[in-house]
This record gives sequence, C-alpha cells and structure tokens, in this order.
Amino acid sequence: MKIKQITSFLESFAPLEYQEAYDNCGLIIGNPDTLVNSTLVTLDCTEDVINEAIETGCNLVIAHHPIIFSGIKKLNGSNYIERTVIKAIKNDIAIYAIHTNLDNVHNGVSAKIAEKLMLKNCKVLLPKKDLTTALVGSGIIGDLNIAVNEQVFLENLKLNMQTDCVRHTPLQNRMIKTVAVCGGSGSFLLKNAIAANADIFITADFKYHEFFDAENKIVIADIGHYESEQFTKDLIYDLLVKNFTKFAVRLSKVNTNPIKYL
Repeated sequence: MKIKQITSFLESFAPLEYQEAYDNCGLIIGNPDTLVNSTLVTLDCTEDVINEAIETGCNLVIAHHPIIFSGIKKLNGSNYIERTVIKAIKNDIAIYAIHTNLDNVHNGVSAKIAEKLMLKNCKVLLPKKDLTTALVGSGIIGDLNIAVNEQVFLENLKLNMQTDCVRHTPLQNRMIKTVAVCGGSGSFLLKNAIAANADIFITADFKYHEFFDAENKIVIADIGHYESEQFTKDLIYDLLVKNFTKFAVRLSKVNTNPIKYL
C-alpha cells in the first residue's frame, strides 16, 4: 500500500479544496509513492508522537493539525516544529494533515461532537457560499431527543466530552433542545448559532470579551480546543480501518494537549 492510495481515499472523504485559505492540509513530509508499513493517527504531530511512530514501526503519521502552517526558513531544531520535522525526515516518517477540510465536511469533526451528544436532525450551521451543496461548511446544529435543564446538560457535556473544565456564560433558566457545535476555534459562528435559534453553542477558544456577545440569547460553552477535537482521531481511525485491511492503523497514545488544569 502506497501513501498516495491512503491520502487519495482521505481526500475523497474530505477534499483538499474544502480547506481554509490559511491552512496547509495534505502530505507535508514524504514521498507519495512510499510503501506504508503502518500508520499512526494523532490530533497533533509532536516530537513525542514521532518517537511513538519510531517505537511502533509506523512510517506514516496522519494528524489533524498540520505541523507546518507557513514557510520554514531554517531547520536547525530551534523550536518544536523544526525538531519534529527533522526527526521525521531522519527516520523516513511521512506526515499528512487533514485539518479544515475535515472540519468542513458535514460528517467530519463537528459531526463527531454531535454524535457524542446524540444530536438528531443535524445540518451544517454555516454552509460555504461558494459551493452549491449545503453539506460543506462550518459547524453543525441539531436537536436533542428530549429537552433538558441547562445545568444537567452542562454536566452531561463535561462527562461525554471528557473535559475537566467548561467555561460558560450565565445560565438563563431555560431548557436545552437545539444545540450548535463547532470543533476547535468557533467563536466566529456565534451569530449563526443565535440566528438558528440554538439554545447553546459548544466550541472552544472564546476570548473574554466574546462571551458578552451572547447577550443572554444563548449559552456559550467553551470546552477547550483539544477536548472539542480529541475524538477526531477516532473518526480518522475508523475511516481507515473500514476501508483498508492490508496494513496496521494505530491510535496514538500520546496526549498532545498543551494545556493542563489544576
């Protein structure tokens, strides 16, 4: 099995043209004609992940976040990006990223959150304007089977998303029925969530003053960037093992979350 056969499949699910302009999806390091021994799936590609790939005999790392977003002018190991790239090259390990293209497909990153929360009647929250399909865009909105109390919902959210912290706006003493979600940094979708009459918006990376923008119209629940996307590994893993049976696929055991909680 060659790298290009695996990446072609992934790109049939989440085409590269669906990525955002700032992004750097695709094969970042490696030759597409290289034969794959086994693959390691991770959220972030770090030095520890490359060490894990070496130890487990994986010569292809598939990450959600690209290790390189912009041009590198030097490779002298002065930061974690350079050290990771150098170690991967020295050990003949290819690195592939499937980032905002996977965010933007209707059955991608945000859909995985919706699945964890058991949302029904899901649709894309903000479809891409330059496409004729409503199945590509940012965020997902759906409904719970039964409306629940805000506090109960937040407690279940913390449990289901395996997070140690949920930052949220003041509760409104309302029931939660319609839920908007966006994996990763999703504050730009707040107005869309409000316009769609969502009762709560779950995402990450909200800044202090952005919480005021809820205006008591919606509950904002910030669960953390890593926490919102941690199950993306499972999404990628499941796609691969269901479609390829002739090589091993491993889920990384490295917790790459750079944020710790007391």
